[in-house]
This record gives sequence, C-alpha cells and structure tokens, in this order.
Amino acid sequence: MVSAVEQMATNTSWAALGKATDLRQRIFFTLGLLIVYRLGTFIPVPGIDAVALREFMEQAQQGIGGMLSMFTGGALGRMGIFALGIMPYISASIIVQLMTSMVPQLEQLKKEGEQGRRKINQYTRYGTVFLATLQAYGLAASLEAGELVTDPGLFFKASCVITLVGGTMFLMWLGEQITARGIGNGISLIIFVGIIAELPSAMAQFFASGRSGVISPAVIIGVLLMVVVTISFVVFMERALRKVVIQYPRRQVGMKVMEGQNSHLPIKVNPAGVIPAIFASSLLLLPTTVSTFSGSQTGPMMSTILAYFGPGQPLYLAFFTVMIVFFTYFYTFNVSFKPEDVSDNLKNQNGFIPGIRPGQKTAEHLEFVLNRILVLGAGYLALVCLLPEILRGQLAVPFYFGGTSVLIVVSVTMDTIQQVQSHLLAHQYESLIEKSQIRGKGKTRNRRGPIRK
Repeated sequence: MVSAVEQMATNTSWAALGKATDLRQRIFFTLGLLIVYRLGTFIPVPGIDAVALREFMEQAQQGIGGMLSMFTGGALGRMGIFALGIMPYISASIIVQLMTSMVPQLEQLKKEGEQGRRKINQYTRYGTVFLATLQAYGLAASLEAGELVTDPGLFFKASCVITLVGGTMFLMWLGEQITARGIGNGISLIIFVGIIAELPSAMAQFFASGRSGVISPAVIIGVLLMVVVTISFVVFMERALRKVVIQYPRRQVGMKVMEGQNSHLPIKVNPAGVIPAIFASSLLLLPTTVSTFSGSQTGPMMSTILAYFGPGQPLYLAFFTVMIVFFTYFYTFNVSFKPEDVSDNLKNQNGFIPGIRPGQKTAEHLEFVLNRILVLGAGYLALVCLLPEILRGQLAVPFYFGGTSVLIVVSVTMDTIQQVQSHLLAHQYESLIEKSQIRGKGKTRNRRGPIRK
C-alpha cells in the first residue's frame, strides 16, 4: 500500500517550480553568489608576473598543474584571489569534527545545542584562518622561488598572504549564505562549480589530442565509457543501503494505544560520503602544490618526497589507499554513525532489533554490521579514486578525470536535486493545507444556523 506522502512525492512535477516562489528565489540567490565566486577566480593576486605564469601553467597543464587548477576552478592556474579555494575550511571542519569525538570538552559543547554549535563553528573559522595562512605563505614562497613574481620581497609575501586568506574567508561566508538562504550545501556547491567550470576546456584538450593523433580513437572511446560506467557505479553505491529491522512494542500514548510496528534502520554502504577522499587528497596535494610553483628551486628533501610520492607512483597509490580506508572507518565510527548513540536512541524510544538485547548488545551488533559494510564502502571509495590515477599513469591520457571530483560532482548533484524535490513537496503540502482551510471555512459558513433575536 503506497502512503499519501509517497504518492505525493511521485506526483511532484518540475512544472510546480514556477508556482513555488520561495524556491525560485532561493535558486536565483544561489546562482547569483556562484557567479560572484566565478568572477573572483579571474581577479589576480597583486605582484604576479602574468606572462611568466601563463607560460609556466601551459607547461604544467598536462601534469599535476592541470589537476590543481581544475580543483580550484582555475583560480590557482591564474593565481586569482580564490587560489586556495575552500579547501582550508573543509580541512579545518574535518579536523574539528574529529577532535569533537576525541576531546571531552568539545563533545560536551556539541551536546549543548545551538550555543555549543556556534562555539564549534567559531573554532572551525579560527582553524580555517590558521591553515589558510600556512598554505598562503607556502604558496607565496613557492611563487618567488619559481621566479613568477614581478617584485619579490616581504611586501609581496604579506600582500599575497592577506589576499589569499581573505579570499578563502570570503568563500567561506559565501558558502554559509548559500546554505542558509539558498538551495543545497554552499561549500559543496562551490567545489562543484569549480570542477564543472574547468571540464569544457579539459574535454576540448582531450579531443584535440585525439584529432592530432596523440591519442588513438580506441583510447578516447574507452575513456568515455569509463566515465559513464564510473558515474553509474557511484550513483548506485551512494544510494545503496543496509536495512536493519527494528521493532517497536505495543505502547500507550495518552489515552490512545499504539499497536506494535516494524521499521528499519537504514545504514548507507558509504556513511562517510566524500570526506575520506577529500581529506586524503588534500594531504597528498599539499607538497605537490608547493613544488609545482617552486620550479627548479625544489630542495633535495622535497625532490625525494615527490620521487616516491608523486602521482601514479606505487607509494603514492598505497598511501592514498591507506588514508582513504583509515578516514572511512575513523570518520564513520566517530562522527557520522556512532553505534553507542544509535543504541541509546533506540532504547529511549523502546525500539529493539529482533533477537538482540537492547543496550550494549545492540551497540555491538550495529558495530559488527557496520564493520562488514565499511569493507565495501572503503573498497568502493579506494577503487573510484585510484582507477583514474592508474590509467593516467599507465596510458598518459591528458584528460583530468579524478575519482574525487567524480564523487563530489555526483554527490552534490544528488543532494541538490533531493533538496529541490523536498521544497517542491513542502510547497504542495502548503497548497493542500490552504485549499482544505478555504473549503472548511466554506462548509462552516453554510452550516451556520439562523441568528436568534
């Protein structure tokens, strides 16, 4: 039997978007702020030698420089004011979330409601400033070492650090405004737009290499098929669930007796989302970002690190895999799905898993189920992230197809569409309530009897 809610969700039409005024305003607001972000990627940092930077990026475009430029929406390739992107904020938020699960004081703040959440957000902003300052200073020093600056010195470093940190903080504010007053998650949408904006140029270079004979037609067809298969696989795995049966006994609520019912606890195959891939990628791209702009001034220690941990190298792939698996388990058990908390919530609601005693036994059972599910989840993340790296290293395909980018694009698209559908469904509910109230008022008016004098 299909419920009324499911039937209404099925009948939700995109034509209702024209009637949902609030949703339309949210979409326009989101698009406006994303346009502001794209314009900011074209504003250069003061003191950069544009000609030398353009020549350098043309040489590095086929390698790691192209990947870094795409991940920041092209701002890094042009050394725009948003060259650091939103990655310092993401790294700081992940670090704070992990520390919240390990530090008792922060965990207590998390349980204090809105006030504690604001305090944690404040700590995240402080961490963003600290990480952005470190990365901006390293980038400024690398630009000077690579002779890409018109007037090197202390003034350039100071202006570069202030500009880049300010750009990151402005992006953080844009993301928060989109989340609060727009549609979708603002931070995720900024990364999404940065990746999508560079796809046309990357595809143009890819097909141009095919026309010039650098890449054979078979490789082009194979890469396109791989893109389609990978996207389909990511969509399937992101929607995959493991349903744990939950039973609620017969209980009395006020004067009404509620019959016992069965439900289920949905556990995603990948509860951590794209967080493990993003965090592992940010750790691996940090030394590469510095060395990319250092040019020939790279020290012997950095050269040794890049020789063993460069993209496509065996140690790079092994370290990437270990980091993805580690962060998948660590983030899931400490942030996204805590078996002890879920067990306590079920116990407080008088729910239980058939055949499992409430309390500690339920937590142990959920931990056992989650451990088995995460084997698939961590393997899926590692496979999607490593397959493009292996193919790029073996086939030398000059087309940026990163597994992390695919995960971000697919996840953000699915989440945004789901939020739009939720707003449309809420609009349908409001219209139905208004119609029922008007109909009820009309019936009440007709039932009104004669006035007694």
